[in-house]
Amino acid sequence: MPDPAPRSTTDAGTAVIVADAPAIPGLTFRRLAGPRDYAVIARLRAACTLEDVGDELVTEGDIANFLEHPIDTDPYRDLILAEVGEAMVAMHWSTLRLADGLYVSGLRGYVHPAWRHRGLGRALLAYGERHGRTAVPAGAIGVPGAWQTMATSLEPGAQALYQGSGYSPFRYAFTMVRHLGAPIPALELPAGLEIRPAHPEHYRAIWEAEREAFQDHWGYTPWPEENFQRFLAFPHYNPALWRVAWDGDQVAGMVLSYINAEENAAFGRLRGYTEDIAIRRPWRRKGLASALLADSLRTLQERGLHEASLGVDAENPNEALRLYEQLGFRTTITWTTFRRTWPGPPPEVTAP
Repeated sequence: MPDPAPRSTTDAGTAVIVADAPAIPGLTFRRLAGPRDYAVIARLRAACTLEDVGDELVTEGDIANFLEHPIDTDPYRDLILAEVGEAMVAMHWSTLRLADGLYVSGLRGYVHPAWRHRGLGRALLAYGERHGRTAVPAGAIGVPGAWQTMATSLEPGAQALYQGSGYSPFRYAFTMVRHLGAPIPALELPAGLEIRPAHPEHYRAIWEAEREAFQDHWGYTPWPEENFQRFLAFPHYNPALWRVAWDGDQVAGMVLSYINAEENAAFGRLRGYTEDIAIRRPWRRKGLASALLADSLRTLQERGLHEASLGVDAENPNEALRLYEQLGFRTTITWTTFRRTWPGPPPEVTAP
């Protein structure tokens, strides 16, 4: 079965026609022009987050990392920006991956709060649906597929748009927060394991161990090299916060905590993230995840942070949700993944 088409060489910044776009004077659409767009995209995302009372801020550094190390997408083909004059008012990004014999076209759009309720979101969603299928190789006609998007419990407008467009709730995930003022249990590592400082010569082994551990998670597809480059370039990582457990020369598990200082400044808080929680199969069900997470919480507490956060799939096969609740995390935001099945083979597929 053919894989999605490789990244193209579409001209940066070229104009795009969006059918059924609202009649807004001066409204135009174009492709990504390059690094000069990173800051304005970050500002658009921040405006949406603040309007929707979200609690995670995507920074310019994050945008650069996503766009310069793309996975399942060509940003210069699959991302479009909507402008009125020199103001960016909306954006839409499509991805495509093949998982378990199903093409999944990921769609995600953002409309600036000042330009909502004018039909931009609906027009961009329809554009994304059409565009997402054009990246499917011609030899894949007849392979089943679906469009997929998501919205949080803080985005009722987006949820209404998706459900009104034929999408159905498919899966759920949670943002969880734990206050660091509450006691943190002292948990011992399983016998034979030790936590060691993470140095650059260890990064590949740590990433390979994480990739292996995450193959059991829902929606997993093999991580390409771009994923490792994105891992290295993540702007908020601080290996001094990482807790990596070793069994001899083997990485057994990890919690790769980080702090988004720009986000904390924007929200006036002191939060750290206990993310990339990964335990390889031979070391599961032994208390390793709990011990690493408790140690990570204590490390953030010692740094003067007030709370820790993480994200979790509601149907995690390793009962991660229960583990996090036992360690004091509580759900603050629900994420809903929506899907809509393609209505037959894509007639507009193009040759790879």
